[in-house]
Amino acid sequence: MKKLTITAIALAVGFAFSGGAIAQGMSKDDYQAGKQRVASDYKSAKANCDSLSANQNDICMAQAKGSERIAMAELDAGFKPTTTTRYKARVARADADYAVAKEQCDEMAGNTKDVCVKEAKAAQTAAVADAKAQMKSSDAVDNANEKSTDARKSASDDKLEAQYAVAKEKCDVYAGGAKDVCLDRAKVRFGKS
Repeated sequence: MKKLTITAIALAVGFAFSGGAIAQGMSKDDYQAGKQRVASDYKSAKANCDSLSANQNDICMAQAKGSERIAMAELDAGFKPTTTTRYKARVARADADYAVAKEQCDEMAGNTKDVCVKEAKAAQTAAVADAKAQMKSSDAVDNANEKSTDARKSASDDKLEAQYAVAKEKCDVYAGGAKDVCLDRAKVRFGKS
């Protein structure tokens, strides 16, 4: 339960640090302001850790550093919204959660500590694997959409070409100038110059 609470706090701090990071396609000025805000928030969080001692300070510092990394990754994803930057943001979150959980495990001893560290590593591995699967899935969908669009365009082009061939064939009933007028109309109608 304690592990879940600390993780939830770390996530909340990360979201707080990333205030403007969710906006897609932000300007360079907004991005620079966001970087300054993240740096300022990190300094403030780090200063709050100074009043703590021993492992509590280590946990607090891991949370502050993790939140900074998450906020920067989310800021990058907002500035350049790609599947890769979104993946990096998810990995930053997994790594930050792992760092905090590992510090929390330091309060334990023996096998309990070993199990705690292994659970934290397993959670990180699962989160990174999920992020990778999400990235590959998004890439596959984008690729499929592109192929689908290309296929529709190709089919449309084929249909127009077939209709143009029919229109040209219909012009064969005419002779001389009438045939030329009919062919010119067919060219105009089907965009053939």
